[in-house]
Amino acid sequence: MSAPWWQWVASTDSLTARIVSAGGERPFRVRLLRQGVGFPHPHEALALGMAARRYAWRREVALCVDETPWVVARSVAPLKALRGQCLENLGERSLGSWLFLQPDLVRGPLYATRHAPGFTFPGDASSLWGRRSVFQHGCQHGGLSLLVQEYFLSTMADDLALPSR
Repeated sequence: MSAPWWQWVASTDSLTARIVSAGGERPFRVRLLRQGVGFPHPHEALALGMAARRYAWRREVALCVDETPWVVARSVAPLKALRGQCLENLGERSLGSWLFLQPDLVRGPLYATRHAPGFTFPGDASSLWGRRSVFQHGCQHGGLSLLVQEYFLSTMADDLALPSR
């Protein structure tokens, strides 16, 4: 992985804030693609330590600059752990706007991948890099485990003149 990509993939701060900054004066938007209840993919259930055939909250979004998707993301959380979190009411607000306000938030290790997202997203961009990590919140009370998967698109690379890898 090239150094410019490493700075994006390995960052542990708010990806939304990084995109807004990199986009300059161009408008930023979270486009809600899908949200609802269903079964997680087997690898997602494994990452969350839950049975694959248990219901989960799933949310897919595109993080856009000038209406162009730069990043697509999929978040998954065990349904039973969502009580009182109000994540289903985020709409087109970024998940990071909620996550990074939680004082007891713990982020697990970041895992990078070159695999494509396991969901469809708008446009004809391809995924160049992806990453995922599990966030823990409220662990002392049973808490919430939330898997966040983010995929950096070729449109972002083109707009920022990043190398292909």
